[in-house]
Amino acid sequence: MTARAPLPETERFARLRLARTDRVGPVTFRQLLDRFGSAERAIEALPDLIRRGGGHGHDLPPGSVIEAEIEAGTRLGARLIVQGDADYPEMLAAVDPPPPVLWALGAFALTARPCIAVVGARIASAGGQRIARGLSQQLGEAGHVVVSGLARGIDGAAHAGALPTGTVAVLGGGVDDVYPPDNADLYRQIAEQGCVVSESRVGARAQAKDFPRRNRIISGLSRGVIVVEAELRSGSLITARLAAEQGRDVFAVPGSPLDPRSRGPNELLRHGAILCEGLEDVERAFSSLRTLREPPADPPFANAPEDVDVALLEQVAALLSPTPTPRDEIARAVGAPIGTVAAALLELSLAGRATLLPGGLVSL
Repeated sequence: MTARAPLPETERFARLRLARTDRVGPVTFRQLLDRFGSAERAIEALPDLIRRGGGHGHDLPPGSVIEAEIEAGTRLGARLIVQGDADYPEMLAAVDPPPPVLWALGAFALTARPCIAVVGARIASAGGQRIARGLSQQLGEAGHVVVSGLARGIDGAAHAGALPTGTVAVLGGGVDDVYPPDNADLYRQIAEQGCVVSESRVGARAQAKDFPRRNRIISGLSRGVIVVEAELRSGSLITARLAAEQGRDVFAVPGSPLDPRSRGPNELLRHGAILCEGLEDVERAFSSLRTLREPPADPPFANAPEDVDVALLEQVAALLSPTPTPRDEIARAVGAPIGTVAAALLELSLAGRATLLPGGLVSL
């Protein structure tokens, strides 16, 4: 395989700046790169795209704000990784869409090794924590890197079990946001012996909206996700659902029906998750060769015009609703090529009139 040429520093700076722009989420970021070929060109085009989409002004952060973020990361000893960097994790790059940027503290090379996530309840039983710790130790000794979210309970036990062999903690806040505070010692050990990863800017404090993004990275880095204990409405089951959507294996440790923390794993088993009682179950599932999802044969903007007709743009906007709708369906409704409709939706999203979602979906 030919080594990928490193991105120029000006382009890496532009990619971080574009990623920190309001209304530019992972889907929009990916589509802007597809359409313009670089973040630098996309940034130049932003004002016109927003105006054409019916918006006014733009919220591109000044360069000084991005410089401050980079300086804060450097002081911390963290590394910036952007989409397109040679060491951007292959598994995560296959997610649709991948996070535009990552900050990493510690041994980022761990993310290139075979990873598996171990997640579960924050208020975990002693037995559940023992299972998570022992299973993670076995996984590490077998050559796997254990990924989790540094939460109380199962996450903390999983990290502790895998610490001697390699573990990755994915945070909702910045890589310097130690949450919960009682995991401060574990955080310090992971930063020294493993790796701490975050999509958020350095210095950011975790908010509720950040945890689904964190969970998506946990599953995206991993070949599979093991759920040890979880109630039916929990972040761990969200991680399991994301893993299934990403084409990863989902494992569940069965538990007593008398314990509400077993309802989540047991429900996953009813819906086809792989029963996990130990390392052997994981190794058996991974013994067959698996490949990452291939990207679409044609990029979404193939053969799209440079400028979308304003009348068509408004036609597309009129078809949007709060319910997520496939992009292909909108293209059929207006009778236009998918590339043209994708370009129109991109402009509408930048103007704040549409939300681009993973899987080719769009909503108001």
